[in-house]
Amino acid sequence: MEIRTIVETHICVSSLNGSSLNDDTAQTARTGRRKYASLQGRLYTLLLWLLPLLAPAQARGPMSIVELTDYDHRLPPQKLQALGQRYPDVALRRWPDANHLTHLVAYAPQARIQALLPALKQAYPTARVKEYAAPFYRFDRNRCADKTTAKQWDNIILTASLVADTAKQNEYLRYHATQFEQWPEVSNGFCNASFQQLLVFRRGRELMLVISIPKGQSLDALNPKTTENNPRVDEWNQRMRQYQEGRNGAGPGEVWVFLQPLPPLAAKPKQAVRK
Repeated sequence: MEIRTIVETHICVSSLNGSSLNDDTAQTARTGRRKYASLQGRLYTLLLWLLPLLAPAQARGPMSIVELTDYDHRLPPQKLQALGQRYPDVALRRWPDANHLTHLVAYAPQARIQALLPALKQAYPTARVKEYAAPFYRFDRNRCADKTTAKQWDNIILTASLVADTAKQNEYLRYHATQFEQWPEVSNGFCNASFQQLLVFRRGRELMLVISIPKGQSLDALNPKTTENNPRVDEWNQRMRQYQEGRNGAGPGEVWVFLQPLPPLAAKPKQAVRK
């Protein structure tokens, strides 16, 4: 604000020195406007660099997922990467399935997903856009004796499908609706494994699972702690297998598919300055 005022005041004062600007004064005014525009560009670039530092350590509010699939194989990730680069609270994933189709996934606060949807549809006009608006199941550390949460999380995102049997789908949903009361050992296992949050989303038969763990830790190392001295978790997992199957495009025998992180957009190489 102060920099803008200085530049605009300089231009206004110059214009008051006569009924019309002479050539030197006009040139000064144009130079001032160019400097102001250049300064605006630099400040905007600086803000983009600072956004990751200004962003909260970890989004804790309501979350959503959007999935893009293009059946014509035209789904370049660069457009999604560019959007993700502007918003540090968006986690980007991809899944190249066995049918050679690429699925692009964005996981973010609900408000962010809603704001991004028009831009995503414009960037990928031929893609099938699937929104998983809200999870039907949510575990967090409030279920634990130790309610401490890590400041930063790594989010592991997986996808699977429910079997086509409607009755079994409803059974699956009922199990999750009553899990905390009837199967408390399951959430106890999540607590023991230092899971920060666990969300399950559904769109039709398709499921998205998000497991949040302390940043820098390994799911392979933490997950066995869910069943350590806790055999009822094994029983739960065994029961759930009858309701789940691999999504169309999963590999043989594959049920839960791990979505791979989409790397940051590569910086363009600087061009040599010609003298």
